[in-house]
Amino acid sequence: MSQLSKTLCSIPALMLALGCTQSQADLSVDKIAGVASDGGSTSATFGMRVQSQAGTGAPFATDDSLDVSAQIAPAAGDLGNPADLFLVASQNGVWLNRDAGGVWHLWDGRMDALLAAATAANLGSSQAIEVIKGLSDPGAFQAYVGYRAQGSSTVVYNSEPVSFQISDLVFSTLSVPMTPNEKRQIRASSSVFVEGQEHDIAYHDIVRTNQVLPKLDGAAGETEIFGLLKDKDGDPLRLEDGSPWVCTNGSGPDHTSILQYGSSLFAVTQLECSLGGAYITKLEQGGDGNLTAVSTRAADFSDVYGTYVNCAGMTTPWGTHLGSEEYEPPMALFDADAADQAWFNDPSWHDAHMQAIADFNKIENSADNAAYFGYMFGWIPEVRITSDNGDHEVAKHFAMGRFAHELAYVMPDRRTVYLSDDGTNVGLFMFIADEAEDLSAGTLYAARWVQTSGAGAGSANIEWINLGHATNEEVRAAIESWTTFADMFDKIDPLDADAGTCPDGYLSTNTYDEGLLCTRLKSGMEQVASRLETRLYAAHMGATTEFRKEEGLTYNPDDNVLYVAMSELRKGMEDGSSNDVGGPNHIRLDEGNPCGAVYGMNLHGGAVDTAGRSINSSYVAYDMHGVVVGTPKDYSGTELSANTCDVDGIASPDNLTYLPKYRSLVIGEDTSAHQNDYVWSYDLNTRMLTRIATTPYGAETTSPFWHANIGGYGYLTLVTQHPYGESDEDQAQSPDDKESHVGYIGPFPALD
Repeated sequence: MSQLSKTLCSIPALMLALGCTQSQADLSVDKIAGVASDGGSTSATFGMRVQSQAGTGAPFATDDSLDVSAQIAPAAGDLGNPADLFLVASQNGVWLNRDAGGVWHLWDGRMDALLAAATAANLGSSQAIEVIKGLSDPGAFQAYVGYRAQGSSTVVYNSEPVSFQISDLVFSTLSVPMTPNEKRQIRASSSVFVEGQEHDIAYHDIVRTNQVLPKLDGAAGETEIFGLLKDKDGDPLRLEDGSPWVCTNGSGPDHTSILQYGSSLFAVTQLECSLGGAYITKLEQGGDGNLTAVSTRAADFSDVYGTYVNCAGMTTPWGTHLGSEEYEPPMALFDADAADQAWFNDPSWHDAHMQAIADFNKIENSADNAAYFGYMFGWIPEVRITSDNGDHEVAKHFAMGRFAHELAYVMPDRRTVYLSDDGTNVGLFMFIADEAEDLSAGTLYAARWVQTSGAGAGSANIEWINLGHATNEEVRAAIESWTTFADMFDKIDPLDADAGTCPDGYLSTNTYDEGLLCTRLKSGMEQVASRLETRLYAAHMGATTEFRKEEGLTYNPDDNVLYVAMSELRKGMEDGSSNDVGGPNHIRLDEGNPCGAVYGMNLHGGAVDTAGRSINSSYVAYDMHGVVVGTPKDYSGTELSANTCDVDGIASPDNLTYLPKYRSLVIGEDTSAHQNDYVWSYDLNTRMLTRIATTPYGAETTSPFWHANIGGYGYLTLVTQHPYGESDEDQAQSPDDKESHVGYIGPFPALD
């Protein structure tokens, strides 16, 4: 039986097929072939039994108590001889060896270092030995049992370990998609064990782009096209060929919040296109917990001049949708004299964004308008449902700073918010609101990485630089007074661009999306610059702006840890990178990693900023370290050749969510290093990754988010963005295959 089979023996549905047995309250694996340490042959066989005192069955729950015993059937030539008996076991990869007094010692893998757990005066045909009694610690366990006959130096032991888990949440595992049919599907785990009890789950669609639904709060017969982009007056926007502009395959819908207003249930789905937006979809919850879209309408962003590139988000603790505007226009590069409205000399990206903004506002895409409206984008929008008809309010939180917002994550105090910044050479930010549940005013901080190790994903202590206090009203007033980059900073050409040197009085910086700049902050413009040019101002203040592709955030209240995903560890994060020219080179990884990592950040209260001033939060990160790290792998010449990161590990981690109490960190991917993107559950009890969802060719898994209890059920939202859009376009069998999907995995039992 293979190593994988042994592990899967802990899943009851697979036991019969794999040749292992289980009563209601135990796991038994019999007749495992023996192996001899000297390489010789042996007829010895081994077995092991894991017995549950609670009768819950495998995978075992953390409130259980397990008795583990082993049986040895020695080789015929060893029968009747005295022998030393050995026990070796691991918990989450840490190997231990038990001595005769029942004490477990760290074991380095050397046979000559083994301590005997017991001595048999005469080996019988079935020699029993107790491994451990009353085991209840969570984890992933493996165990070996062996013997060494008197006068021999050879240890005989089971050829493969017996494996089992103790954890309160265990998903059934999805295989790597191998067939064209599997690669075209949205697949998800079919079951989950919660505290030892199995529950059926599945992926369910709620709505997809271009789907026609009744208009929410509309007249009889009035309909909406889900994902259709609209201007400030609610009129449909159109592509150059005159067709409706639906945010679908170029990018598509992203984070979806499930919100309750009274007895009504809504999904708010934001759109990650060059002109963004959101749709408010009324839902019906069936008696079995399944959710159905009833009607929909576009959210109205006209009061904030529109929105764009709405990426990740979260459902706030006070029941609103908190979104993001990614990839702010780089106003330091704005050229008012450019021909053909190529203000940034970037026709397919930033210049296209400015044209979309002009189209939304029904204004000319002139130099004056572009200079003004450029500072209206790159913020955190919030959508609040105000009636059971889907009426709503929209705000942009200018106090929280302007940069390439991936996600704003609110901590349990409802005041502290962590802000991730997506791109090359970006920062990490923390906002502390003046009042709980009100993000319109507060103090902004930027992180400084103080490296403690460059090995692997690296590690660091984190310091926080105070960028000052501001309110939405103050910052919006600065924008509406037509503040320009030149009002805040003087800019001059470098003395030597290759060396990153600037004239006296100017600071060299290297940040997204401007690269190397030589700038000087103008007197009296500190507050305005801290919000309109947050990343550049943070670099002036000494913050780290070398992170690469900073993505999702989530919080683990069980261990008081914040997680942040980096989809790759390259460029400014590598020591000596060209992206370090002109910057401080705070992050100095020994080598890059294209597969990315999820970092953990421990939190505490009583912190101070770099100026020694108290930080008014109990959730301040003070270090950073790799938790789950991807591994490059060469599959050339195999059926997995389209993959460049290990298919049994993460690749380009994107958005994250966490299931409190059950210690499951959910990791979505946005990658070209796996042919199909995956969603993983990383069990912090067992340190095991389980593949729980896969998406079609060329699709991105966006913004998985855990809703613990909505009407008595739990939901893990999942958006499948732009199928066939990033690769394998020729594999689509119809235009409908390319539509993006908004859905969920579940329903789970309520897990709050």
